[in-house]
Amino acid sequence: MSEATQTLWLIPTLPLLAAGALALKPRDNRGAAKALSIGSMALALLLSVRALLESLNLQGDHGVAREFFNFVWLSFGAGEAGVLKLGFVLDPLTAVMLVMVTFVGLLIFIFSVGYMERDANFKQFFCFLSLFAAAMLGLIVSNSLLLLFICWELVGVASYLLIGFWFHKPEAAAAAKKAFITTRIGDMGFLLGMVWLYAETGTLLFYDGGAGCLEQGAIAALVAKSAAGGIAVSTCIALLIFCGAAGKSGQLPLHVWLPDAMEGPTPVSALIHAATMVAAGVFLVARMFPVFAAVPPGAEGGAAALTIVTWVGATTAVFAALIAVAQNDIKRILAYSTVSQLGYMMLGIGVGGVAVGMFHLIMHAFFKALLFLGAGSVIHGCHEEQDIRRMGGIKDHMPWTFYTYAIGMLCLTGLPFLVGFVSKDEILVSALHGNTGSLVSLLPFLMGLFGAVLTSFYMFRQVFYAFFGTYRGEASQAPHESPKIMIVPLVALAAALVFFSLPKVDPWGWFSGFLEGGHQHEIPTGHIALVIFLSVVAFLVGASLAYRLYFKRGIGSADAPDALEERFPEAFATLAGRFHVDELYEASVIRANAWLARMADLLDRKVWNGITQFVTQVAVMFAWFARLFDEYVINQGFDFGCRRVNDGGRVATKPQSGAIQSYLRVIGISLAVGVLLLTWGCSGS
Repeated sequence: MSEATQTLWLIPTLPLLAAGALALKPRDNRGAAKALSIGSMALALLLSVRALLESLNLQGDHGVAREFFNFVWLSFGAGEAGVLKLGFVLDPLTAVMLVMVTFVGLLIFIFSVGYMERDANFKQFFCFLSLFAAAMLGLIVSNSLLLLFICWELVGVASYLLIGFWFHKPEAAAAAKKAFITTRIGDMGFLLGMVWLYAETGTLLFYDGGAGCLEQGAIAALVAKSAAGGIAVSTCIALLIFCGAAGKSGQLPLHVWLPDAMEGPTPVSALIHAATMVAAGVFLVARMFPVFAAVPPGAEGGAAALTIVTWVGATTAVFAALIAVAQNDIKRILAYSTVSQLGYMMLGIGVGGVAVGMFHLIMHAFFKALLFLGAGSVIHGCHEEQDIRRMGGIKDHMPWTFYTYAIGMLCLTGLPFLVGFVSKDEILVSALHGNTGSLVSLLPFLMGLFGAVLTSFYMFRQVFYAFFGTYRGEASQAPHESPKIMIVPLVALAAALVFFSLPKVDPWGWFSGFLEGGHQHEIPTGHIALVIFLSVVAFLVGASLAYRLYFKRGIGSADAPDALEERFPEAFATLAGRFHVDELYEASVIRANAWLARMADLLDRKVWNGITQFVTQVAVMFAWFARLFDEYVINQGFDFGCRRVNDGGRVATKPQSGAIQSYLRVIGISLAVGVLLLTWGCSGS
């Protein structure tokens, strides 16, 4: 076992120790906050790069190479059955995720120094950021579903703390609670799936020398058993685990928390949407892919669990993209864009496997981090303004922000030859290649293509609104460029995207070969050419529509109606209202929960409390009866007997008064009586 594998635990431990140290530091210790948090992430990045290099050295031509290190965590009996093990695993999936999270996270940490400079809780913010990064890194290196679940819940706790960091804002506090509760709903399914998996396999270790739950023996046992309705146990477990992934990655119908998470500071949004929380759900599906892809012997068609993942992903991609079309908050547009892109990732894993979905996740992490940090720079430069209708013309005031933001936007929209175009096309190619010829099987591909049109449209709309035209904000508050410490991360991310887009770099060729152990899927050239053509058309259609509606036509005042709103007011209102899903939940689930709470309260106060009061009164009645019986029967009888005994004692003691004359009197009387009796006896004889 390599040293890199044995020291994997250090990668999440470093930011965890930084978080613990900062929790003990005084509130105003800003220097320690910057040094500990950024320093720990920099060291974690170095260790992650070493792990990646070691994984490359291990890789061969005969499949994916991995090393793992397991240890006993709890011992509660004799033998192997009486121990619970945890562990760490180093494989290509772990290695690339570690480098992405630490690199992007480090840049976000650096950006946060400038963005949160004036915040009174500066130290506490970096403490929470470090905890967030530690939880995500621990999740990645886990070789146990139990350890992964522990870190998974720590990610949820950290997200709650960061989304609600500005707790003095009611919106932020509400968004934090909404995120925490919504993801807990999905996590209930995850927990049930984990317990079921342990019951069936007897282990939660992923890899354990052939005895792990993701290895061939366990998978064969899972597909051999059927649950209710003849569904394979592997499918049931996979779908339960997917509930947790859908909650964390904002998939329908558990997507509602993710856009509201924008109430937190912008670096938090960047960290959540790019490198940590939302990526955790996709990573979980990728890690558990053998369970999702398991097919019972003799079954027709593909894996049922992957089919559901595909449809949920495709639906989410289009659904969120439609909503983004009508949003005006610069961060909320990006939030719905993230939900949509997460749908693409799920679609990619469902139709193309781990490498396809994860490649888009890694690339998306770079350009979405760039976009969110760019949005933070815009908000900072526009004096905390987030409404794109009140921006305009800021490219001249903020050139560094504009050009770096434009690179991220073009990658997201799929400009040909940029890395975002490649990662999106691999998903569409896989969706087209995986269809069986029927319209139903072709729908995920068509939905993905339509989502690409929408993505191009809403991102160009955002850029035309915010960066072009004339400034529509307050004239007394002109935009200004952000400080260098905020610009440097933007430039670094933009440079990384440009590097990945170079023809000679070929990131997809390297990535797919690395994650799949040299075994790449053969896809007909005709499919690839068709998808490239359609993707270019989708990009041009979306961009040209946005150009005609918002650039060529021009944007008037900040209060002028949107161009789409003028043409389709009802549809635009529906999209702006986010399809009224929150209102639907409010009218159904939340109202039903409130009704059940009232019923429980009524049952508690009127029924159970009434029964309790009745029993109490009966008990009190018996207590009074016992008291009366005790006082007037038992006590009175006892007291009467005691008095009689006392009186008898007094009578019996009177002859023993100690008075000599009394004794002489008794003696005299006794003698007289004796003489009389003797005389009477003698006279009778």
